[in-house]
Amino acid sequence: MKSYIVQAIRLTVVLTILLCILYPAFIAFAGKFSNGNGNGETISLNGKVVGYANLAQKFDKPKYFWGRPSAVQYNAAGSAGSNKGPTNPDYLKEVNNRVDTLLKYHPYLKRNDIPADLVTASGSGLDPDISLNAALIQVKRVAQVRNLDEQKLNDLIAAQTEKPLWGLFGPGARVNVLKLNVALDQMK
Repeated sequence: MKSYIVQAIRLTVVLTILLCILYPAFIAFAGKFSNGNGNGETISLNGKVVGYANLAQKFDKPKYFWGRPSAVQYNAAGSAGSNKGPTNPDYLKEVNNRVDTLLKYHPYLKRNDIPADLVTASGSGLDPDISLNAALIQVKRVAQVRNLDEQKLNDLIAAQTEKPLWGLFGPGARVNVLKLNVALDQMK
């Protein structure tokens, strides 16, 4: 019995050193080599920081591209999903309301044309990216509101599209909504 207690204490000490000291120190060190030096990648417009690249923001004006809905109202301190299943009546009502809003601003779309990421919140509630298709279906609306050529917006989206890491890791083509909208505001 005594040998088991000694082994448990040794294992606890080793894991405490490894997981509470060495691992966090390694992550902090590695973060210094990332964008923003471990403090997050900020996005600026006209010299003013307007947000972080990896945190979603709410865009609901027709002149901007809209991102993914948030279950936490875009509150980074409260990252979470809704925990509502696909058969939950409240959840279905929320999704249908989002679909109706999209159709109101995009009358040229059919319900089946709407990408899921424009009407369902991500697991964190803070996903900054949308699919390429979700960006492309909004081109007509943004072009009309801003009186821009649709091809210019398609080119802008193409320039802002990120591919999976090495073509293998991560979701398919995606677009960071904040970066896209900042680039949109910078267009002449």
